[in-house]
Amino acid sequence: MESLKLGSLEVWPPIVLAPMAGITNAPFRTLCREQGGGLFVCEMITTRALVERNAKTFKMIRFEPAEKPRSIQLYGVDPVTVGKAVRMIADEDLADHVDLNFGCPVPKVTRRGGGSALPYKRNLLRAILREAVRNAGTLPVTMKMRKGIDDDHLTYLDAGRIAVEEGVSAIALHGRTAVQHYGGTADWEAIARLKEAVTEIPVLGNGDIWSAADALRMMDETGCDGVVVGRGCLGRPWLFRDLAVACEGGRERLRPPLGEVAATMDRHATLLAECFGSEPHAVADFRKHVGWYLKGFTVGSDLRRRLATSVTLAGLREGLAELDAAQPWPEGADAPRGKSNPRDRVHLPAGWLDDPYDLAVPGADAELDTSGG
Repeated sequence: MESLKLGSLEVWPPIVLAPMAGITNAPFRTLCREQGGGLFVCEMITTRALVERNAKTFKMIRFEPAEKPRSIQLYGVDPVTVGKAVRMIADEDLADHVDLNFGCPVPKVTRRGGGSALPYKRNLLRAILREAVRNAGTLPVTMKMRKGIDDDHLTYLDAGRIAVEEGVSAIALHGRTAVQHYGGTADWEAIARLKEAVTEIPVLGNGDIWSAADALRMMDETGCDGVVVGRGCLGRPWLFRDLAVACEGGRERLRPPLGEVAATMDRHATLLAECFGSEPHAVADFRKHVGWYLKGFTVGSDLRRRLATSVTLAGLREGLAELDAAQPWPEGADAPRGKSNPRDRVHLPAGWLDDPYDLAVPGADAELDTSGG
């Protein structure tokens, strides 16, 4: 297994934390990064918000001093604005790596022509990638995408060739279509096909990585150069230790008892409070993590409810102290996490599928002033 080479950057192990809205902020990245090496990407931000110096956006791209390399994911639909945003990152030393999002499947993004809807417009995709790479200077530019809109509108092979031709440093493919959302099973064969078609740059696989064994199996079966981990690390930042050990050829896997999980929960909430500068905000933000951390453990419904509705760090810690610290890691806890329901259809702009080579740029409302999710 080799290091992941992104332009001048060399990443070992070849593992990437996927950007997740409301999740991969500085505190969560710290918890994951401490477990082992890799590339840890911040939450997705919009190019327009960055160029307009939106205060919330600048808080979202806050990096800890020890974070190297610093990685930002951008969502944009206008080649000019994307180019300005990437130039700004390069000129102001805001990050060491830029990733472009063409995989987000949520309706508020696709209905405006962004995210996983955009690669269908081949010439628009090319124009965005060209402007990003042209303005990046020495920073590597990568992209993350899905197979396509649905099985009748697959775009990943075309998008892969365009990416190579426009100087992109690596491609990550989530083996699902937009209509699948996070449902069903990720198509690892599509990752293998992309790797066969794109030999000039690294291809990363994404989808259904719930354990270190899954990561090794994906790389073995598809030939991909590394993996991108998203929902599998929710409530399990130590998954990155398992991944690092596995990439070194080791067999040890971390299975913390409930007491150690509780200590991590406490530290996670504390880091959020330090980052946000507001304890109520931090504890409220942490609530969504409670179910993920406790997945598979035997915890009474009343205690779960109190932990998930805490309003202060003291209240959260009181609940954590009631957990059975000696309870061992549960069997089957490496199962899927997060929402997984497919969608009936993909919301798209009117006439979006009429011409795959149309270069018309979506309207200004396609970029929200906060993360697209």
